[in-house]
Amino acid sequence: MKKRVGDQSHTRRVDSFPCLAARVHAIDISNWFFTSLVSVGLYKRIGILGGMTAESTISYYQHIFKRYKELHGNLAYPEIVIYDVSFQRFEDWMMVEDWDSIEEGLMDGLRRLHAAGADFGVIATNTMHILFEKLKARSPIPLLSIVDATAEAVKEAGLDKVGLLGTRFTMEKPFYVDGLRAHGIEVIVPEEKERTFIDRVAFQELSLGKLLPDSRKGYLEIIDRLVEEGAQGIVLGCTEIPLLVTSEHTDVRLFDTAVIHAEKALQYALAD
Repeated sequence: MKKRVGDQSHTRRVDSFPCLAARVHAIDISNWFFTSLVSVGLYKRIGILGGMTAESTISYYQHIFKRYKELHGNLAYPEIVIYDVSFQRFEDWMMVEDWDSIEEGLMDGLRRLHAAGADFGVIATNTMHILFEKLKARSPIPLLSIVDATAEAVKEAGLDKVGLLGTRFTMEKPFYVDGLRAHGIEVIVPEEKERTFIDRVAFQELSLGKLLPDSRKGYLEIIDRLVEEGAQGIVLGCTEIPLLVTSEHTDVRLFDTAVIHAEKALQYALAD
């Protein structure tokens, strides 16, 4: 008598092989367990206070997503809450150095992140870290400093002397230089004429997404001069500068503060 294809005696079932059945069951259980953990919040929810500018905010989100996928090979990256401020008023306040209004504007954004469920936050800009200690003391959620994250990256690279590019506030106010020095890192700041040029390009070009070859050339010349003064690397202390200058344009070690800060946020979210 011929056996039909659908005949029970012709069918090989997993449970006919106890070891294989146990292994498949274990895989099913582990997948269910992993999926369940992700669904109930395996990772901390990241809050990004952005809009200063939109270009830098995008780089934070993209780095977190792509880096997680690179590390883990799946799409279970941490949940992200983004609150973008309207930047014009912050720029207006900066021009007259109305830091009180800026502080209150940023605090409003941090409260909104908290209300949206963020477990901690990053302020996606270097300049606003002038107010970091005040904001940290008042914030309803923990904050991660871009200055501290950058200092850690510089030390990890084995460097102890760097040049600093950024807005004039970042280069001239003490918060960044002192913050790096607190980690044992010496900082070289561009000359006044160079600072004016760097600041103008940051606000009038990069914040609007304009990438001009002449501006890149000017930045690279300043970087080369800082290296001549002894800088072992360059901190790109404005989150838009990496749009204009990358490792493709120079052999000097560059520290992209947006990427460094975003990486810090990802690792903090993944930590137990």
